[in-house]
Amino acid sequence: MNIFKKLLLPMFLLGISVVPMTSCDDDDDDYYYAGYYGNVGLVTVKPVGENDCYLWLDDSTTLYPVNFNGAPYGDKEVRALVGFSPVEGSTGKYTMNVIVNWMDSIRTKSTVPTLGEQNDEKYGKDPIEIVNDWVTIAEDGYLTLRFRTLSNRTGSVHYVNLLTGVDPNDQYTVELRHDARGDVTGVYTDGMIAFNLKDLPDTNGETVKLTLKWKGYEAEKSVTFDYCTRRSTENGTTNAPIDVQSLMLNLE
Repeated sequence: MNIFKKLLLPMFLLGISVVPMTSCDDDDDDYYYAGYYGNVGLVTVKPVGENDCYLWLDDSTTLYPVNFNGAPYGDKEVRALVGFSPVEGSTGKYTMNVIVNWMDSIRTKSTVPTLGEQNDEKYGKDPIEIVNDWVTIAEDGYLTLRFRTLSNRTGSVHYVNLLTGVDPNDQYTVELRHDARGDVTGVYTDGMIAFNLKDLPDTNGETVKLTLKWKGYEAEKSVTFDYCTRRSTENGTTNAPIDVQSLMLNLE
């Protein structure tokens, strides 16, 4: 297996930029990052039966966590950041065995349908920025985003939603909405969120352009991703939305 690796500082010390971006297309060579702090991957934790799981890294790479005692999230599927170390041994149907050094689950939600003129009232209209980072990606039936917003970090809950049906001429155009619930000053704070795209029309194996729109701090913005409806998991698990821990911000 030829895995292309990149050296990096810890994730939140990376030299990053805030969009506008022209493209965030998935690069099939970038499976995970490796450096002084170990291997870091963005994965889907997929249950197998009631007491086992594996980690989906990309369409051709699956990781089996040999140090897990059961499935950490039960029968729920979870998007997560994971630090891992490959280990020797028979891998069976998986690509490699790994020891999971740490795992941080990502807040995962379903999309919601647009309400037209009621969107501002229901979903908010506060600005938000999408960070051009390796974890901002459409893959495995999810749109995972690293975002940035002002916050006083006082424990206020920020509501972030992904709306479908916003463009009658393009069913693969979605809109990110942010309701800061009054927490609109302070310092720029990052968070991560993942959206389950199971309610978008099936692409029937084709790759299409998924357009994401949002209100930035200075202008309305958009970016496109390559998107293909996810393949079924081997044990029939669907992309059921779950409540999992957010990063840095209180999210809903």
